[in-house]
Amino acid sequence: MKGFTFDDIPGQTGRTALVTGANTGIGYYIAEMLADRGARVLMGCRDLTKAEAARKDMLKAVPGAQIELVELDLADMASVRKAAEGIDTLDLLVNNAGIMWVPHEISTGGAEKHFAVNHLGHFALTSLLLPALAKGKAPRVVTQSSIAHRPASIQFDNLAGEHDYARQKFYGQSKLANLMFALELDRRLRAKGSPIASIACHPGVAKTELTRQVGWAKLVMPIAATLLNTAKQGALPALQAATDPAAQGGDYYGPYGFMEATGATSGRAVATATARDPLLAARLWEISKDMTGIDPGLPPAT
Repeated sequence: MKGFTFDDIPGQTGRTALVTGANTGIGYYIAEMLADRGARVLMGCRDLTKAEAARKDMLKAVPGAQIELVELDLADMASVRKAAEGIDTLDLLVNNAGIMWVPHEISTGGAEKHFAVNHLGHFALTSLLLPALAKGKAPRVVTQSSIAHRPASIQFDNLAGEHDYARQKFYGQSKLANLMFALELDRRLRAKGSPIASIACHPGVAKTELTRQVGWAKLVMPIAATLLNTAKQGALPALQAATDPAAQGGDYYGPYGFMEATGATSGRAVATATARDPLLAARLWEISKDMTGIDPGLPPAT
C-alpha cells in the first residue's frame, strides 16, 4: 500500500495553523512544511528567543512565508488562556509540543508534569480554541501521541505521581492521554455536528531533543540515530493528519515501517483497546476539566 509522502502535502494557501512546540525538532518541520505550502503559521512556543531564531531559519528556507510567534507555556493556564484569546479564527491546530522523561515535578491541577504539559495543556488550549476553529475552513485538530501509549494505562488515583514515579511510565501515560483525548474529542464533535475534525498521529521513533533530560540517552542517541527517523521524517504523520484530503475525524496516523517505529512514508496506525475505550476517555475528560478549570462545552457522545 502506498504511503503518504511529503510530495502528497497539498497547498495550504489561505489557511492559518497554530503549531505548538514549533521551534525545534518535529514541530519545527511541521511548521516549516505548512509554511512552504502557503499556510500562515503561528508558532506556539514557551521561549520566544529560541522561537524567533527558529522563525528566522524557517524564513531562510521559505522566503516570504507568513510565520508569527505566539507565546505559549502549556504548564501555565494563564499563558494558555492568553494565547487562545489572541486568536480569532483558526483552520488548523497541531498539538505537538511535549516533554519526555523529566524528573518528578507537580504542575497544573496537582498533576505530575508529563501529564500536565503533554495532556492538560493541550486539552485546555484546544478547548479554548474551539470557537476559533469553528470559524475555520475544514478545521482540524491534530494531536501528537506516541507508540509509548501501547503499554500505558491512566493511573487515575496517582496523577500526581507521588507513588512509584518512573519517567518512562508517566511519559507513556501522558501520550495515552493524548490519544484518548483526540479520539474522544472527535466523538463529541461528531455528536454535536461540528465541522471540526480531531485526528491523532505519532512520529514513530525519531531523533529529537526530547531526551535532553536523560544522561544515558545523550550517549546512546548518536549511535541509535542511524537507525531512527530524522525529526523531519517524524513530522510526516502529523502533516498527513493535518493536510491529507482523505483524512477524517478519528483517524490515527504513524510511520509505515517496522512496528510503526520508522519509515519514509506515513499511513494508518494502530491504537490500543485502552486508547479506544470511550468510558475511560469520558472519565479522563471530566478529570481534565476539573484539573484545568476549563470546560470545552461538549457533552458526551450518546
